[in-house]
Amino acid sequence: YGKTEYNNDNDFDGVWGIWDEPFFQFMMQTLDKKKGPFFRTIFTVSSHEPYIVPKKYENKFPKGDVPSHQCVGYTDMAFEKFFEDDKKEPWFENTIFIITADHCNQTFYPEYKKVVNRSAIPLLIYYPKKNLVGKRTDIVQHIDIYPTILDMIGYNKPFRSWGRSLMSNSNETPYAINYFSNQYQFQSGNYICTFDGKKATGFYAISDKGLEKNLISKRNAEMNALEVKCKAFLQDYFDRIINKKL
Repeated sequence: YGKTEYNNDNDFDGVWGIWDEPFFQFMMQTLDKKKGPFFRTIFTVSSHEPYIVPKKYENKFPKGDVPSHQCVGYTDMAFEKFFEDDKKEPWFENTIFIITADHCNQTFYPEYKKVVNRSAIPLLIYYPKKNLVGKRTDIVQHIDIYPTILDMIGYNKPFRSWGRSLMSNSNETPYAINYFSNQYQFQSGNYICTFDGKKATGFYAISDKGLEKNLISKRNAEMNALEVKCKAFLQDYFDRIINKKL
């Protein structure tokens, strides 16, 4: 469902689609007609550039420190109204809500301007029935969402995933991989490995998100193992994608 199905261009933001607040309400009305159980995804648009809000909300939300902050305030309000309506539905208590981003946005804090942290995004899991409390401070990535959901719903059959359940207490070492400026960044354990597709080009302390001090001249066993893990992931990933082994 999108701008066409919404069928009211008075609520078109002029760039991306329908403003978040009315589109959230439209999705609620649409979902009310669906039979559960269901899986749904809502893609918000109002926190994107050109960073404007509907005219009736101009000067209502704090301008903040960067242009996107006022838009985040608007989308937050849209979420609030959305959840107020959700709470009235019979399926609310037994629904897992996941709020995340498909990419980062404008940055204000210097920490998030560092090379590795340019890929940092929020990930919140809200499950009314379980009353989840707390936060993770270890490495987490988007591919962990899928196995986490399966774990939470009690799915116990085999499935294919590169991620791990965030609800599990296993001793599995967390990792994250992303691609920036023609290099892969593989984070795990004590180091970050940068990899150009053929060989490691650098090793950095896990806390060195700016990739400022290359430790490759001091290679050790853990660094070597990290490069192998990076190669193994990429080989398995591309083999499964190209040869349709998913």
